[in-house]
Amino acid sequence: MSGFLNAYEDQAERQYRRSALLKRVILGTLLVAVIGATAYYSLRTRSQEHTVKQFLDDLQHQRYQQAYALWGCTQDTPCKYYPPDKFTEDWGPGSRYANAGAFQIDHVDYCGDGVVFDLTYPNSDELGLWVQRSNNVLSFAPWPRCPGRHLQLRQFFKSLFNRDASA
Repeated sequence: MSGFLNAYEDQAERQYRRSALLKRVILGTLLVAVIGATAYYSLRTRSQEHTVKQFLDDLQHQRYQQAYALWGCTQDTPCKYYPPDKFTEDWGPGSRYANAGAFQIDHVDYCGDGVVFDLTYPNSDELGLWVQRSNNVLSFAPWPRCPGRHLQLRQFFKSLFNRDASA
C-alpha cells in the first residue's frame, strides 16, 4: 500500500515542479518582453535626440556653419529654400532664439519617417523641429505635426486631464 502512495506523491511533486517551471517561464518571458519594449521605446529616437542636442549646442557656441550643416546644407551647397542668410536670421545672434541654451525639449513624437521635437523657449511659442530618421537631417516640423498614422498618446492624456472645470 505504501508503494501506491509513494507513486501518487511522486506524481504530485512532478506536477508541482512542472507548474512552477511553467510559471517561471511565463513570468520570465513577460519580464523580457516588458524590458525589451521599454528599451525600444526609450532608445528608438536616441540618434535623432543627439542630432537636436548637437544643433542646440552648435547654436549656443555660435558654430553656425556646423548647425547649418545639420540641416543638410553648407555654405558651398546651400539649401534652395533655406539660404545661409535666412538661417542666420532665424538662429543667429540677432534672432529671438539667440540664447540656444534656454531651449528645452518638451516632447518627442515618433512619426514614421522622422521624429518631431517640440522645443520650448522662454517668452516664445512652441517650436517644432523634424529630424529625418534615414539621414538625421533637421528641418522645421511639418503641419500636421506628424503626418501619417501613429498613436497620439500625449494628446489623449492631455485631453483626459486638462478638461475645462466649467464643463
